[in-house]
Amino acid sequence: MTIVLVMDSFDELNNGTVASARRFAEHLKALGHTVRTLGADNSEKNPEAAKNPDRFAMEKWHIPVVSYFADKQGTVFAKPDEKVIRAALTGADIVHFYLPSPMARLTEKIAREMNVPCLAAFHVQAENITYNIGLGHFDAAARFFYKFEYKYFYNRFSDIHCPTKFIAGELKKNGYPAKLHVISNGVDEIFVPQAPIPHEKFNILMIGRLSPEKRQDLIIKAARLSKYADKIQLYFAGLGPCEKKLRKMSEKLPNKPVFGFYSSSELLNLIAKTDLYVHASDVEIEAIACMEAFSCGLVPVISNARKSATVQFALDENSLFREGDAKSLAEKIDFWIEHPEEKTALSKKYIEEGEEYRVSASVKKMEEVYRTIIGNNSTPKEKTVPVLQRNEKCQIA
Repeated sequence: MTIVLVMDSFDELNNGTVASARRFAEHLKALGHTVRTLGADNSEKNPEAAKNPDRFAMEKWHIPVVSYFADKQGTVFAKPDEKVIRAALTGADIVHFYLPSPMARLTEKIAREMNVPCLAAFHVQAENITYNIGLGHFDAAARFFYKFEYKYFYNRFSDIHCPTKFIAGELKKNGYPAKLHVISNGVDEIFVPQAPIPHEKFNILMIGRLSPEKRQDLIIKAARLSKYADKIQLYFAGLGPCEKKLRKMSEKLPNKPVFGFYSSSELLNLIAKTDLYVHASDVEIEAIACMEAFSCGLVPVISNARKSATVQFALDENSLFREGDAKSLAEKIDFWIEHPEEKTALSKKYIEEGEEYRVSASVKKMEEVYRTIIGNNSTPKEKTVPVLQRNEKCQIA
């Protein structure tokens, strides 16, 4: 198959959605498929991206107000270019959209004209938006954004990929009539138990964007409340708009947290010297970061947030704390510090759990979805010569 993955921010690896898309691309290629990517040219952040012959890139586009908030999350937009889009779609078997955007809307319209079947993924929870514009848990606003996303983009699709049953349920509740394909984004095979690296402190890790809904602030408060505050060393792996605020909050901790963005190999080394993983987020569609951590054997402590799918991964009552409650989190942290043998036993169960979420299995399930959608598209797709040949300079690099 020739598969086109559409996402504005594909060039820069700075969030879980980009990481998931790249993993899928690599595994699909390994299975013999041709994978084209369509998005914004952000090669100054990743010069290697421009070397990909199946990359179709458009000029970056600043959208007033929207880009102000998106930039804080490391998200860029592609300025829609019909020639580049047609070049990417010509001869394609299916188009897989990751996120809604003006470029994605035009690409779907052109794909329909060219009779190339499409699949949309749902990766932007409405609550991600409400938190980042300062509304937090505001159900009426969340319902509005689910409806907006539907009218703006998702009403164009008969098939939607949902990473978890949780988000599929949210879409059903909000009136999305499409066929929902529940397939995990999957954990890369490199995330397996590591040889422990000796360390002095009790190291606690959270991986994820430093943004309001991820609630790293709760971890800082919990570390301050812990009976073992002087022994705790926090690590926050991620980038985002809240870093300055979180650093300020941390000034009174006995041990200053470590902030950074890590490659996969660096993250594995960090996990090898970590004692406990905390996922404090109020809002989460899947939490691949948490899955990567427990696949390596880290026991997680997870918020029981009602708008988070991560709750499904709690294998023990001591792996859950009350949403938004730093004292509850501190109690769970203290429990695991005081019960190392129980933590070791639970670690083995989490390693087994991680094997159920491997990306290789997810990609094979997605292959079947692709084949079904292609099979249901009986009219031959456009085979004309593209307006812009792939070997021309359609890739602004």
